[in-house]
Amino acid sequence: MLFSLQSPLISSSSLHLLPFSDPAYKLLRFHPSLSLLSSCRGMENFKQIHSQFIKTGLHNTQYALSKLIEFCAISPTGDLSYAVSVFSCIDEPNQFVWNTIIRGHCLSSTPIHAIAFYVSMLLAGTEPNSYTFPFLLKACAKVQATHEGKQVHAHVVKLGLETDAFVHTSLINMYAQSGELADARLVFDKGFSRNAVSFTALLTGYASAGYLDNARQLFDEIPVRDVVSWNAMIAGYAQSGRYKEALDFFQEMLRANAQPNESTMVSVLSACAQLGSLELGIKVQSWIKDHGLGSNLRLVNALIDMYSKCGELETARGLFDRVSQRDQISWNVMIGGYTHMSHYKEALDLFRKMLQSNEKPNEVTFLSILPACAYLGTLDLGKWIHAYTDKNFSNSVDTSLSTSLIDMYAKCGSIQAAKQVFDSMKSKSLSSWNAMISGLAMHGYADMALQLFSRMVEEGFKPDDITFVGVLSACSHAGLVELGHKYFDTMIKEYKISPKLQHYGCMIDLLGRAGLFDEAEALMKNMEIEPDGAIWGSLLGACRVHGNVELGELVAEHLFKLELENPGGYVLLSNIYAKAGKWEEVARIRTRLNDRGMKKVPGCSSIEVDSVLHEFLVGDKSHQHCKEIYKMLDEIDELLELAGHVPDTSEVLYDIDEEWKEGVLSYHSEKLAIAYGLISTKPGTTIRIVKNLRICGNCHSATKLISKIFNREIIARDRSRFHHFRNGSCSCKDYW
Repeated sequence: MLFSLQSPLISSSSLHLLPFSDPAYKLLRFHPSLSLLSSCRGMENFKQIHSQFIKTGLHNTQYALSKLIEFCAISPTGDLSYAVSVFSCIDEPNQFVWNTIIRGHCLSSTPIHAIAFYVSMLLAGTEPNSYTFPFLLKACAKVQATHEGKQVHAHVVKLGLETDAFVHTSLINMYAQSGELADARLVFDKGFSRNAVSFTALLTGYASAGYLDNARQLFDEIPVRDVVSWNAMIAGYAQSGRYKEALDFFQEMLRANAQPNESTMVSVLSACAQLGSLELGIKVQSWIKDHGLGSNLRLVNALIDMYSKCGELETARGLFDRVSQRDQISWNVMIGGYTHMSHYKEALDLFRKMLQSNEKPNEVTFLSILPACAYLGTLDLGKWIHAYTDKNFSNSVDTSLSTSLIDMYAKCGSIQAAKQVFDSMKSKSLSSWNAMISGLAMHGYADMALQLFSRMVEEGFKPDDITFVGVLSACSHAGLVELGHKYFDTMIKEYKISPKLQHYGCMIDLLGRAGLFDEAEALMKNMEIEPDGAIWGSLLGACRVHGNVELGELVAEHLFKLELENPGGYVLLSNIYAKAGKWEEVARIRTRLNDRGMKKVPGCSSIEVDSVLHEFLVGDKSHQHCKEIYKMLDEIDELLELAGHVPDTSEVLYDIDEEWKEGVLSYHSEKLAIAYGLISTKPGTTIRIVKNLRICGNCHSATKLISKIFNREIIARDRSRFHHFRNGSCSCKDYW
């Protein structure tokens, strides 16, 4: 035993019903068992003290029981459920006991129960006082119980407690946090206690709701500004996307000699991350070190986020690796940083390590990892994420996560799964419609994309500029020139949307690939903004398709002026010359590339088999199953020859013998990926590949025959669209 037993000093009959004002209670304050509570460090220790209370008769007094409840309900090492069990043993709890149990629930993870206990308090006939309402109103704010909060406000008025400074400020804070800013302002304007705290409560409400002009006006009126008011403004600017103003306000704070704290620096680092303000972020890190907060996990997480979004991934990863006790946020910001900087493989690797560490992912994790799945085409992992979210977040999956799933499925080649997610959404956002329309467009299902657009408008959604990128892209992929013109005009005239570069790009691509070069050039001349490299590149690609050497040379010169160091334009022009048999010009372009130290981006194709991503370059022999892959390639070429396939060597960039050209074509990365898919999956299994460049004409025609010879559906995603190869034909109808 930690404590010696004492003989009962207080009988059950003598003190149970005595009020706190009775002199006998003054003796209780100095009772040795009560003094032990001040040094109690946990529930095991507490239960021994409670036993002592029972043995000495203290448990028969409300004063002693109130102290037990106070420790269990409010202490960080207490146990609220134990407090409730003690509370239930009291026949007629007094104000202090009720207030304590309400306060405990307000501070807990279930603040809604504070409101329930308040109702019980009223039903029990106990009148609330000024100590009841601050925590009760705080609980209403936490659970957004505005209706109940207004009822509590009525009780405050009825009891004449509006003039109490703490109650008045709590009312302002409750309305402000619940978004009822007009009511918050009404309470504030009554002016019972216009102190710095009430100013800050209303200011925080305005700032968090994005009413920053109102917040700034209040800030300027505050009699004494504390760090909370400064933080509210900085956080408000940052959360509203006004990052530069957030950093300017921080500088103003420093000039006013106000001392920032942890919350200040979290908001500042967030703004630095969004603006790419690395220099200021480094200064903030120095402040953190100088104040001995280098191990503060909240600040370290903010630093990881800042460094990763500023492009300093190695520094961010170094900070992450040095954290011994990572939390969910640590993993999320590092994974999000990789995704933000398009380091998708690293994002997936870290996500797998997160799962191995037994840290549970949440919606934020998946919003970062699904774009990586979409880019890399890792459908198996995407399906696992979908199943996980259905199982664990079935009642809370928001539209953003569902939209990301639609995008992932569409970009991984499973447009039917994308449609199933879309159709199952109870509440669709504009982003959801946009993702589905764009998904159908990239798969070549133009009719379905345009029908979905009409349905979206019928259901009352107003399309935005992103919607029309999807619609015009659908027209471009299907060669629907007239419809493209129609939707382009509708966007401008009916919806008053000024065309952006992406819209012009879709139209010029549509016109160029249809061979309407005069119209494409006219549109470019009438553009309100200067065409960028993507638009000139699109037109140059159309020149390659149609073999237009003269226009191709003019377009290439424009492209080179904008993107002098981009090898893509040189390769396209070289392809145009190769197709025309102008090998001297091909050699000149290659020399120009070499002189500038530029190299053609190598073709790379990937395929996911059993949740493992396999990548292949042209002529790649690094794969562990290299021999089997090349054996399958030989078999494929023999069967293609028997089927009458004649390789198209017109785009091979080397002036070499035709036999060698055919050999080069056989080892393109997409054919290596398909060969691996054939030897590593069961007959009849769909093969899905992703290529970083446009599929060449030879591989396209060869893959059509491969799908028929091996009775496989082959879904290939290239740089701009999807190709579904089935039974010797392609969904693009050879228009890409």
